[in-house]
Amino acid sequence: MRAVYNGQVIAESDDTIVVEGNHYFPPNSVKKEFLRISNMHTVCPWKGVASYYHVIVNGEKAEDAAWYYPDTKTLAESIKGYIAFWNGVKVTS
Repeated sequence: MRAVYNGQVIAESDDTIVVEGNHYFPPNSVKKEFLRISNMHTVCPWKGVASYYHVIVNGEKAEDAAWYYPDTKTLAESIKGYIAFWNGVKVTS
């Protein structure tokens, strides 16, 4: 799987975990130079509190387009620290 924004591959892995239709990429497969910490947080009743990143490539910014769970509830332990994308980031095989 690969995540692409503004023509740039920002994550690529054969080892994503699919949860609720979203591919969660292992942290070491994501090019962190394209991520900037966001103040956004959301709560999932079974996964926990999600933290977000903005994705920025060549001056184009996708707000809150990547998220991860730094700490998870028990049922979501497999995706702890893994990063998923949306909001303009295309995830394809």
